Amino acid sequence: RNYRPWIQTWDVSSLGRSHRIFGNRSRRLHHLLSDLELAIFLTLDWQHSVLDIREQFPLRVEDTTRLADELGISHAVFKGTPQVLSSDFLVTFDRQTQSLMAFQAKYSSDLSKPEVIERLQLEKRYWEDKQIPWAIITEKEISKEVVMNIQWLYPAESEKVAEDELHHQFLLFQTQFNKQPNDSIIKIAQQLDLAYNQESGQALFWLRHLLARRYFQFDINLPYRKLIAADLIATT
Repeated sequence: RNYRPWIQTWDVSSLGRSHRIFGNRSRRLHHLLSDLELAIFLTLDWQHSVLDIREQFPLRVEDTTRLADELGISHAVFKGTPQVLSSDFLVTFDRQTQSLMAFQAKYSSDLSKPEVIERLQLEKRYWEDKQIPWAIITEKEISKEVVMNIQWLYPAESEKVAEDELHHQFLLFQTQFNKQPNDSIIKIAQQLDLAYNQESGQALFWLRHLLARRYFQFDINLPYRKLIAADLIATT
């Protein structure tokens, strides 16, 4: 929780849109320098196997300068001083073996640039020396549908709601889903608002919380607006 990224959003002029977002796993504010980094972060933070995400993780300059010499490539310097390089993410997983993995976010259009290739080669070698797996993630590996689903559910995962009311809503939705398996979940939520004389959107509010807390499981690749009741499986 006390980790501070080496680069923060106000330190650089990002090519994309920068983001600051509260992490459900780390319980701290994360600094993300592009839309791609945001998409990767959301995808990682949604997974229960992820324990911690450290973004803009600094690499030891003593090691990167040595490796640059060994590889025969240039190292970033400013006024004669070698600059600290960073990996976009160092992720801690809940695994008995190989709990750490590093990731670099790169748009595919940048991968043909010689200076980018050299920088990635250096980073790859750095993590190989640490015996920590490392991978490049481009926009081609990120599902837009998955990210949109997570963006919809993400705030609800950390919002505080009454557990007894949440359980009551779960039983209510479960009953309706069993009665109307082929109807969309949005339609069912709207019908519940009318049936119980609730403010419009109230049932959908509770459904979002139920999905965020995994009371129901569904294929995260399916856009939530197109889900029908039969797509959801109760977990309790």
